[in-house]
Amino acid sequence: MQLGRINQLTIKRFAPPGAYLIDLQDNEVLLPNKYILPEHEEGSIVDVFVMKDSENRIVCTTEVPYILLGECRYLEVIHVNPYGAFVDWGLDKDLLVPFSEQLHRLEQEEKYLFTLRYDFETDRLFGSMKVRKVLDLCEDQEMVGQAVDLLICEEGQLGRNVIVNNRYEGLIFKNQQTKILERGQETKGYVSVVRPDGKLDIRLEPITFEKYDEASQFILDELTKVKILPLCDSSSPEEIRAQLGMSKKTFKQAIGKLYRWKKIIIKDDSIELIG
Repeated sequence: MQLGRINQLTIKRFAPPGAYLIDLQDNEVLLPNKYILPEHEEGSIVDVFVMKDSENRIVCTTEVPYILLGECRYLEVIHVNPYGAFVDWGLDKDLLVPFSEQLHRLEQEEKYLFTLRYDFETDRLFGSMKVRKVLDLCEDQEMVGQAVDLLICEEGQLGRNVIVNNRYEGLIFKNQQTKILERGQETKGYVSVVRPDGKLDIRLEPITFEKYDEASQFILDELTKVKILPLCDSSSPEEIRAQLGMSKKTFKQAIGKLYRWKKIIIKDDSIELIG
């Protein structure tokens, strides 16, 4: 079982404090009585969130917190004391954000962007404002045009910062903000560019097929020069990007258009210009 995540565990036995659940390795964890339902019995499989209680014991709950391990969310600060800040993450026991994980002074009743992390040394969960540590750089050009989940963050000089699919950094340029965006809001968007630095440019509206028309014209121009391109549907994304500088998805959409316009012949290992 893993702290900070939803685990599917099996009820092994009942005891006065509650039910003891086990994972596939027979590790046990207590599900307190207040979370036990009438239909629960030995052998029942239960989805639970696993964490540590105030006495550093592993326990679980059927309640789902606002944030899971590695995710990013805006959470409200409930209390600040000499040890750090405590934030409301939807469970009875508030989440500690140590001073070392804060980027600036936190105020009670204010919401800030946090991520949920795990400390291997203490075997405990903690909150952190250092969200970039859990975000990846995107290298997948196939994401261009895809619908994605957005967490709306702060407004910057160029536009609105966003977290994409709880995994990547993104930006909605000011001229692409077609609706009012609020910090902490969750909404849908579309990837328009995967940048060399691994960040994403995002639009709020679906990407139109205009880019495929541009790609079709580019391929047509290339074929006018060389007549044959050694690329086809089965070509790897790396081959396509190396020769044409576009994603495989864009390439396939573009040659599909050229084929329907009777401009090219698509062969098993190449495309050829007609005429």
